Amino acid sequence: MNAFASENGDGKEFVSHAPGYWSDATQELWNDWKWQLKNRITTLGQLERHLELSDQERSGVLLSGDKLALAVTPHFFNLLPANEPDDPIRRQVIPRIEETWGSPYDMADPCGEDSHMPVPGLVHRYPDRVLFLVTDRCASYCRYCTRSRVVSGVGEQELHTNFEEAFRYLEMHTEVRDVLLSGGDALIFSDDRLEKVLSRLRAIPHIEFLRIGTRVPIFLPQRITPELCAMLAKYHPLWMSVHVNHPRELTIEVKRALERLANAGVPLGNQSVLLAGVNDDVETMKTLVHKLLMCRVRPYYIYQCDLINGSSHLRTSVARGIEIIESLRGHTTGYAVPQFVIDAPGGGGKVPINPGYVLYHDNEKIVIRNYEGKIFEYPETGNENVQFAPQREYHDEYLYS
Repeated sequence: MNAFASENGDGKEFVSHAPGYWSDATQELWNDWKWQLKNRITTLGQLERHLELSDQERSGVLLSGDKLALAVTPHFFNLLPANEPDDPIRRQVIPRIEETWGSPYDMADPCGEDSHMPVPGLVHRYPDRVLFLVTDRCASYCRYCTRSRVVSGVGEQELHTNFEEAFRYLEMHTEVRDVLLSGGDALIFSDDRLEKVLSRLRAIPHIEFLRIGTRVPIFLPQRITPELCAMLAKYHPLWMSVHVNHPRELTIEVKRALERLANAGVPLGNQSVLLAGVNDDVETMKTLVHKLLMCRVRPYYIYQCDLINGSSHLRTSVARGIEIIESLRGHTTGYAVPQFVIDAPGGGGKVPINPGYVLYHDNEKIVIRNYEGKIFEYPETGNENVQFAPQREYHDEYLYS
């Protein structure tokens, strides 16, 4: 089935857009992930060959070379309608002039990773787990990337990961039980190169499980080959966090790639970023989480957009995120409800943000409300040593109203 994004507005169905703009590509080439990487859209001329750019987009492309490179795989580029600059998929990958606008809240390193980097490329911010930045390259570049300072090779910093020093650090720090490979995107490595990293980590006795954070199954589903999956299966327990923001990103090819990973025993979770004009409404998010479950992916996190430089036009309110969670909780299966989090600016870590379900709590009772707004009381054990939730305005008659 061949359908362009403009013919599939809500994204509820799984469709294929191949070959789309690449009608002259053979099926063999189209399905070759290395061909996809070599034929990425990376210049203004290539964009204008297929899309009618707005003034904001054209100016953004001209200025993007010193912030975050432009790169979109043919597979993902086929999701972009030719004449809709405000399309939710275009907003994620096509530079806009707003990226040059400053905000008093913007930060180069909003998650405080550089200040928690004991050796180059290894971030140790939480007690028992580390973030291993194995590359600064991705299949395509998201315009809201929290590591735009180092990713793509044109940012203000360069990533110089010292692999041997990182491995020695991990061998010495026995409290580390969990390693997350990210970057950049580790899945753009060849199978052999990725396996060398995984095997070295798996040889460290106190590391219990490995994770890979990746957008490759969405940007480049051709990369998820049977050979890759067989190699990954040798290093279980290995988990994978994918990154899907809009239901249209879940094409037939992406669904097959995710199912192939799941069949290889890789548990899959999704991390979305709440983005203005992309997924900041209840129906879009509900469609997304339902399609993810159909792909055997558990919705895991919705992130409030980090305060990265040049992202203010994509940030939406925290209140909107809370509203979305409240519209999911109780209204659909719990498996479909992700945790809404803010990665606290400056390195405070992920803080869960939830609707106010606790109305009152003391050593005798907790008063709660459900998804319908109904109020219930549950007895407390009376243990005075526990930390109670802050008291709120509350009256017993609320229970009977």
